[in-house]
Amino acid sequence: MGQMMRMMSYDRAGNEAAAVTALNLIEKDLQWFRLDDGVMGGRSETIHSTENNGLNFQGNINTEGGGFCSIRAKLPNGFGEENLSGLKLNIRGDGKTYKVILSDGKGGSPFSGSPSWQADLPTKNGEEEEVVISFSDLKPSFGGRPKSRPEDMSKYTLNPSDIREIGLMLSLKLSDGSNNPKGTFGEGIFPFFLHVNHIQLTKEQNNEL
Repeated sequence: MGQMMRMMSYDRAGNEAAAVTALNLIEKDLQWFRLDDGVMGGRSETIHSTENNGLNFQGNINTEGGGFCSIRAKLPNGFGEENLSGLKLNIRGDGKTYKVILSDGKGGSPFSGSPSWQADLPTKNGEEEEVVISFSDLKPSFGGRPKSRPEDMSKYTLNPSDIREIGLMLSLKLSDGSNNPKGTFGEGIFPFFLHVNHIQLTKEQNNEL
């Protein structure tokens, strides 16, 4: 099947219907669906699942004609809190550098009016870690193309009350648009694995929700 045929046959609606329930945020069970490079004709594939109420994000990356896998969960009512500062995740990875993604659920594509917000999530192979990602570390991005120039960055402001979707991604590009090095990404066709035990919001002055 050629790239155009793979792109046309990509079933995003089916992926959303087959969402996996894992993790809890703002007293809501999250429903995770996959969004891979098949949406643009690639061959990468996510196989995600729940384990002990946590989330397994795993699969295979194929850099021929693509190079990313991701999972997303909708937040219909947003975060619903004030004075938020970021996210805290308890994870166990494989040494690769992933990304955390937030968006309003409509933005982030090359032609949208609003960006997705991305931050790198490095991991240590086989080690459990607690990672805090500040909202101030998130970079605006359109279709994987970040707005890194100061004059572009100033056009966009992350407002936590606007967030309607959260995601995790493994991509050949880091949040600043630079290449994800082979040592923290891979090359050719290769597997990946990230387990998320827990995720929560943090407030200013390190007061957790």
